[in-house]
Amino acid sequence: MTFSEKSFAIFNQATNDYHIKDNVDAEYPNPYEKGSIEAVLYDKNMVDATQWHLEDIIRDPEIDPVAALALKRRIDRSNQVRTDMVEQLDSYFLDLYRNVKPTEDASINTESPAWALDRLSILALKIYHMEREVERTDASAEHIGRCQAKLNVLLEQRADLCTAIAELLSDIEGGRKFMKVYRQMKMYNDADTNPVLYAKKQD
Repeated sequence: MTFSEKSFAIFNQATNDYHIKDNVDAEYPNPYEKGSIEAVLYDKNMVDATQWHLEDIIRDPEIDPVAALALKRRIDRSNQVRTDMVEQLDSYFLDLYRNVKPTEDASINTESPAWALDRLSILALKIYHMEREVERTDASAEHIGRCQAKLNVLLEQRADLCTAIAELLSDIEGGRKFMKVYRQMKMYNDADTNPVLYAKKQD
């Protein structure tokens, strides 16, 4: 099993575990050893699963505006956690391949391994929810057919993305590609770089 296939299996496990309680405020204990890469992958998808449902809730047209604002702030915090976890994964890969010497013609990839895994985590959630749509008994045959067609594409995308990530890691390990990680440096969360926030500090 490749690292990407193993990662998807963990993402899928976390997605299924989330839906046992299906509650954005519930606690979901991590079954993996603390500090292990498996634990990080599990937590990553659990954050994604929770945020997926926060995004559903905030789109309720009858949501109370005050509750919506609090929810938007929670989603903003969740996005920062997601970014931090991706960077944690990239640090893992940087350390894993720190002794690999790139070949003279080694090239850089358009995204780091961790950001590709981020897409794989979201894909696990898309597949789960599209499967639930296909299984609905209260929906029309047309709806089921459309969702089945989308599910088929998502499953193909999963295979392609797992292959692409496996090949990327193999190329990095073999020195054919090299990692160069740029931290996100999000400005809107920083009181020193968001002009709305630092203007408040000067008042």
